[in-house]
Amino acid sequence: MGQKRIISAWIQGGACTETLAAPASARAWRLVLLGAPGVGKGTQAELLSERLGAVHLSTGDIFRAAGNLPADQRSPAMEEALGYMRRGELVPDELVIRLVEERRACLRLPCGFLLDGYPRTVPQAEALQKLLDREGLALDAVLDYELPLEVVVRRLSGRRVCSQCQAAFHIETRPPQKDGVCDHCGGVLVQRPDDRPEAIRVRMEVYQQSTAPLIAYYRDRGLLVSVPAEGTPEQILQRTLNLLEQRKGVASLASA
Repeated sequence: MGQKRIISAWIQGGACTETLAAPASARAWRLVLLGAPGVGKGTQAELLSERLGAVHLSTGDIFRAAGNLPADQRSPAMEEALGYMRRGELVPDELVIRLVEERRACLRLPCGFLLDGYPRTVPQAEALQKLLDREGLALDAVLDYELPLEVVVRRLSGRRVCSQCQAAFHIETRPPQKDGVCDHCGGVLVQRPDDRPEAIRVRMEVYQQSTAPLIAYYRDRGLLVSVPAEGTPEQILQRTLNLLEQRKGVASLASA
């Protein structure tokens, strides 16, 4: 329940009164997670949160929830961000920074955090550093999950969605019982336009170009930890923990 209340405060931007502590046998970790679509970053965030006790704070959750919150529960920054989203425009750096500033109490929690979706640009990274400095906090590492392009294309292009009930399938890892037919309602399974290989390659190129300066920023500061994201989720988790252990010498991580 503690983490749910923290995430609720994170989404709404209210006071975070929860004081969830780090596990007694571990330290609090403060990490940023990076990774292109299709690398499994969301799954790793869930597994790391469970293992490390750190709360998963996603800026994507804020944006997804913005339109569902009553108007009187939206801050001016959230209301402004919602305007950009409704117009199909990117939310500017300065506005994203304000949204995170509103939620800075969640970064101070003794349990630590896994920050997902922020920062996405160097100006955002610089703003985060200033915020953490003011709060007397420091990042432990920036985890960059990496996969070869062809593996990403295979993963994403294999996704299929039911045209009626929107149930999700994958032709390799979660195939339907009958080819092209939804197990739940019998609807036709379709491939979304942005899951076509040519669209995926364009998205990946845009991601790599936009993220390269951010990766260089954290590499120059000795914070970047590159994590090969091939294998099962459990294998990738163990690889992540081993890399963090090497970085900080915390032997309990890999064996916990």
